[in-house]
Amino acid sequence: MKVEQISVFLENKPGTLEDATRVLKEANINIRTLSVAETVDFGILRLIVNDVERANKALKDNGFRVSKTPVVAVEVPDKPGGLHSIMEIVSKEGINVEYLYAFVEKSGQNAVIIFRFDNPEKAIDVLLENNFTVIPGSKIYEF
Repeated sequence: MKVEQISVFLENKPGTLEDATRVLKEANINIRTLSVAETVDFGILRLIVNDVERANKALKDNGFRVSKTPVVAVEVPDKPGGLHSIMEIVSKEGINVEYLYAFVEKSGQNAVIIFRFDNPEKAIDVLLENNFTVIPGSKIYEF
């Protein structure tokens, strides 16, 4: 039920993000969702893509530092309180959210929130027990 996310370490200077996206374009990789976090010297580009292995290889072959991280994708109604309903459950269970980002599905009815939990297995179990929809990687890669 986990999703593989690619993290790309980028030097924080003009053109570096463009270089990474060019490599993905040339490898015919479709980005499903992304997040960029930055500091003064570097940034972390976090990506969910349609072909994790091909993207990983293309980026590494072009000199980028890349790692893969398991994350959890959870579908919630796109309305006020959607995120809170998840936070309430995981907080009660003592599960920490290290970071998250989200996107809205094509239908516009639901949002998908990508979570990096400190204990993803426990988080998946707790979410499923509380009737949340945890989306497997195979479905996220196809969006």
